[in-house]
Amino acid sequence: MEEELKIFIVVWFTAIISVTYCYYLPLKIKTRLLRLVSVLPVCALFLVLPMFLSNAHFSFTIAFFLSGLATAKLILFALEKGPLFPVPPNLLHFICFACFPIKLQRNPNPDENHNHFPKWVFPVKVFIFCILLLQVYDYKQYLPPNFMLGLYSLHIYLELEISLTLIKFLVTITLGCDLEPHFNEPYLATSLHEFWSHRWNLMVSEILRLSVYLPIRKWRVKSSEWDRLLGIFATFLVSGVAHEILYFYLMREKPTWEVSWFFVLHGICTAAEVAVKRKTKLVQRWPLNPALSRLLTVGFVFVTGVWLFSPQLIRNGFMERFTNEELLFIDFFKRKLFILLGLFTSLK
Repeated sequence: MEEELKIFIVVWFTAIISVTYCYYLPLKIKTRLLRLVSVLPVCALFLVLPMFLSNAHFSFTIAFFLSGLATAKLILFALEKGPLFPVPPNLLHFICFACFPIKLQRNPNPDENHNHFPKWVFPVKVFIFCILLLQVYDYKQYLPPNFMLGLYSLHIYLELEISLTLIKFLVTITLGCDLEPHFNEPYLATSLHEFWSHRWNLMVSEILRLSVYLPIRKWRVKSSEWDRLLGIFATFLVSGVAHEILYFYLMREKPTWEVSWFFVLHGICTAAEVAVKRKTKLVQRWPLNPALSRLLTVGFVFVTGVWLFSPQLIRNGFMERFTNEELLFIDFFKRKLFILLGLFTSLK
């Protein structure tokens, strides 16, 4: 654990130096193409960095933060787009916005459905996560395999939301600015389009929209409805390939493409949903009850996730390793805390 932690710190130190270079040098280059060439070595470095780590949590953090999001942000930055453009006011802001999955809070869109839940909802999620990790997994040998697949999906969602919310909180305190949330209560989505575009992992959705969806929509002077549907499908296809690469970083196994099929299926269904809603007036006249549409949407995401997204995690024993690492983290920090308490007591 200590050796892996040292490597993790070195990787982050390397990333900060690389992002600092991107802040100073490319800004002096006026041509977008040359600016893009100047940041590509950093992007290539970020794609390699997760391979230096064997710990699943450390590897996932570097792969998600740097290999995935930071690489896309820097490419968009070179093209004068994305969350890094206009350029943040100082180096610290630039490093934070490049290396972490965060972006400044934009003016709220009245057409979007934002739910403002009380502050106690987050502690409830933390409590559920702790119960899942510390109690339920002790009895997993008695639970049905499909039920465990569902628990693993819940585990991934809760850990993502909790960790990203804590990062958002710390960065907000450090920078003194309002940041957008990472998740917008995805279990309340009433359609697949709403789930993926406005509720689930909003930072990733924004990057995919800027780098895949909009270029396809605008590749012709006069776009058509087919361009919209093609853009939706291409966005999901790129997301599927990106998740396959992420799985490779975590498990170092040959891809099975189940995750890609998950996103291909959701791309087809989301494009069909959008097309039907835009062409069929019956949907507007007699909309589904929100409770029923939420049940159908979340149920479809959950069932397809258990079918196509989770099996690789079981076959490779990844979730067991993931859970064991979390317990090791707890023991590691407990030991360090006891040592610090012992030193403090001896000094008194």
